[in-house]
Amino acid sequence: MAGSDEQAVRARARLTALLADASTGALGAAGGRVAGVYLRSGTPGLLRLSVLAGLPSALFKPWWRLHVDRPFPVADAYRLGVQVVLPNATETMRRYPQFAAGLPFPFGSVHVPVPGGTEPLGVLTVLRPTQTDSADELLDRELLARLAEGLGAELLGLADGDENAVRWEGEPACVRPPATRPAQAAVGRFSWDPATSSVVADDRLYALLGLRPGEFAGTETALADAVAPEDAHRILAALRDAAAGKPPSAPLSLRARDGTPRLMDLWPAGADDVEQAVGGVVLDPGSAAAAEGAADLLPQGVFCLDRMGLIVYANPAAARLTGREREGLLGCALWDAMPWLTGPPYDDHLRGALLSPDPVHFHVRRPAGDGDAPGEGDWLAVSVHPGTELLTCTLVPASRMDTAAEPAPEAHVAEDTVAGGHAMAPLYRPIALAIALTDAVTARQVSAVVMQELLPAFGGRRLAIYLLQDRHLYLAWETGFPQGFLAPFDGVGLDARIPGVETLTTGRPLFFESMEQLAVAYPGIPLDADVGARAFLPLIASGRPVGSCILGFDRPRSFSTEERTVLTALAGLIAHAMERARRYDSEAALARGLQQALLPRRLSTHPGVETAGRYLPGTQGMDVGGDWYDVVEAGDGLALVIGDVQGHGVQAAATMGQLRSAVRAFALGDRPPDEVLSGTNHLLIDLDPGQFASCCYLRLDPATGLARIARAGHPPPLLRCADGRTRVLHVPGGVVLGVDPQARYPVTELLLEPDAILALYTDGLVERPGADIDEGIAALRLALAKAGAAASRRGGRSLAGVADRLTAGARHATDRPDDVALLLAARRAAPPRDRWPNRATGRPAPPAVR
Repeated sequence: MAGSDEQAVRARARLTALLADASTGALGAAGGRVAGVYLRSGTPGLLRLSVLAGLPSALFKPWWRLHVDRPFPVADAYRLGVQVVLPNATETMRRYPQFAAGLPFPFGSVHVPVPGGTEPLGVLTVLRPTQTDSADELLDRELLARLAEGLGAELLGLADGDENAVRWEGEPACVRPPATRPAQAAVGRFSWDPATSSVVADDRLYALLGLRPGEFAGTETALADAVAPEDAHRILAALRDAAAGKPPSAPLSLRARDGTPRLMDLWPAGADDVEQAVGGVVLDPGSAAAAEGAADLLPQGVFCLDRMGLIVYANPAAARLTGREREGLLGCALWDAMPWLTGPPYDDHLRGALLSPDPVHFHVRRPAGDGDAPGEGDWLAVSVHPGTELLTCTLVPASRMDTAAEPAPEAHVAEDTVAGGHAMAPLYRPIALAIALTDAVTARQVSAVVMQELLPAFGGRRLAIYLLQDRHLYLAWETGFPQGFLAPFDGVGLDARIPGVETLTTGRPLFFESMEQLAVAYPGIPLDADVGARAFLPLIASGRPVGSCILGFDRPRSFSTEERTVLTALAGLIAHAMERARRYDSEAALARGLQQALLPRRLSTHPGVETAGRYLPGTQGMDVGGDWYDVVEAGDGLALVIGDVQGHGVQAAATMGQLRSAVRAFALGDRPPDEVLSGTNHLLIDLDPGQFASCCYLRLDPATGLARIARAGHPPPLLRCADGRTRVLHVPGGVVLGVDPQARYPVTELLLEPDAILALYTDGLVERPGADIDEGIAALRLALAKAGAAASRRGGRSLAGVADRLTAGARHATDRPDDVALLLAARRAAPPRDRWPNRATGRPAPPAVR
């Protein structure tokens, strides 16, 4: 995609059009309200939202950038290359709490990887109304997969086959989804006379309620029967109240008999009789009421937004309540025309109305205008009614609402936050960061989360975290600073007069809106840039100093009151997470030392057998478990054993050490496999640790190739024959160890031919979330066949290389960072012409059994 500026512009336009077509196509395929495409960026591991259809991009700003290693559905779809379908809010919260916390209203979603060459090019994502599990079966996953495949092929074609050229930088392009239905009547009028019970309606009311003129009896009962049954009693009560001079304070949300949403407003229309005539209108919230002009007569403020956030209609009452000219509202974006109606928490309400079918209601305070007293403004009750094409919003002065619905002061967003343009996300960040930090257990993981969650939220580009140890601050993490700039500050004492130290010793955060401010406050301090802003935050957990956090910004900027408060709160969260991580690091180091002491440092060898063992601890958790393997000399042969104690942690490792010692003692005595497992079973029952263990024990005679196997609830071994045939050895076995003192463990004999490979493994290597373990075993069998074929060729890899390939590939497929995986492989060497000598007699061994 290189070339002149004009060519680059044209290429960008073609790319945007291609992504927009895919997004709008996905809306129809998934029944969605919002769709978009994430593409890879120039930053490794970072996906950027390239196109968004059906939602103003400003409302989706916290999710413009996503790291592929974060626990989000888009990241999982990209990293694992599978569709991620979340039918409802319950499933979303269960699987992705961080994602659900950022969008606190019911919704469903679908995320489909866009295939490329070696890895996906991006992810096609659709947000849609929440679904039941049964309704989700209607989702056409195959159609979405074809859409994603077609998009991937066209992207590669646009990039001349170079998948590295398919990237997106900058902000997403926001596109308008296609209209899904023809224009229809937007407003229907009627009047009701309580004295005669008659209702006079126009033809448009019939269309809005799905009636034919001949079907309507012209009474209030017939009007109530024309709406959904659960709304009928509300309509009759509202009519009586309006006739008594108490009209509803806001338009009523209801549904026609076919389930389509409607709004009804009522007002007294007669003289000062005891019971007045009532006038009313029924509106389609998905169509602009301006087309009919009837909403101009409503006493409530009414305005309509399209799905891009533009105001397409406003009645005179809305203009009066917002303090704006009507002509100045039309065609303006909501955040420009009514900035006090945007930002937290109002963005959530708008997102909810755009994604879910139910109306939302909240209060907002309009800042003081020219006609208000200084410092005063009007509290307004706002209702947002979803529609397929439009949102219909109503404004009612709070004084018209019941006293129980009086607004709470905390609903107000500070004016300096809105005016400063930083209202996008700071108030959400403590929740998002707290949830993200629950998955971080090491100091590096905590630092990575802070970098991914904190910097994008506030527009920062530089981060440094120092941790306190022995009254000195040591650099634990840095990103964005010039190489080597922070080195002189590593290990600085608490008596140094620099902001990173003083923020910790005083416990006060320090904010510098420009580098000039920083230089004046600390004369002579080295600066990493001439332009920018800096924030120094103390990391203090439960009154104990932990360290300091430095945020750097490329341009001068102010820090609003809300931002300073939020950043200080975030520093407390980071401090607690770092304190927890340091304790974890110490405990994990002890646990890893215990694990290394319990596992064999080297495997017993034999000239006729090549062995290789691999231990893969989890990337999270304590990095220690009850899995073990061993190779022991047993008479003239070798004993191979692999086992798995239930659970993880120090207790499982301690039990594993006792079992390993027991099995090793039995093996050195050259006891038969069934006696080894029976004796170990009795030992585990006598120890009574409250745990059980699986085990597979194999005694191999290298001279003859005769192997005798016994299993105790362990996954079956795999065998790759010299001719390439690879199969699962479904040998019979007994129950796991530690359960039944009378358990028996049958022995199976087989012949291990020269150059054959035998693989033993634990379930951590083959278990996959949501899949049967047999699928994982089958995948490992195929991997063994492929890796063994490469090893069998002249000059091929050793058995150690085969083991590396098996564990790396299977471990990536399982995606189980909290589990432990073991692999023990053995390959019998081809005997020379004089055969291997018998160790005991020195005489040649008998011919191998065929």
